[in-house]
Amino acid sequence: MTKSIIGVSLILEIKNCPCEGKYLDKMVQPAILIILTEANLHGYKIVQRLAETPMFNGDEPDPAGVYRCLKAMEKRGLIVSCWDISRTGPAKRFYRITEGGKECLRRWIETLEEYHRIIGMLLSEAKKVTTKDRS
Repeated sequence: MTKSIIGVSLILEIKNCPCEGKYLDKMVQPAILIILTEANLHGYKIVQRLAETPMFNGDEPDPAGVYRCLKAMEKRGLIVSCWDISRTGPAKRFYRITEGGKECLRRWIETLEEYHRIIGMLLSEAKKVTTKDRS
């Protein structure tokens, strides 16, 4: 009985572990910049588009977290927003990328390429040590 409880506990801990790859919160900013390069969108549409990315794999990101990120990005001058009151229904805040945001995205490319290189090395090392464990 104790063993199964421990097993369930370990499974739950692993499901919430960053090793599952579901917590790529640092990648939300470049993902938003990419999305806004394609079109000016309101906040909830950005949340929906993020859910379609491989990073979220169909799961909707926390809308409050996305809105906090949008606010921080606007404060840093990466995006700007304006209210659209021309449609029926409630006003919606639309976001668009700025030149500063485009420059930031170019810098993200360099950063992501470096992450890619480092992750490749880390993956190679992890495979080596786990292969040794099986021998």
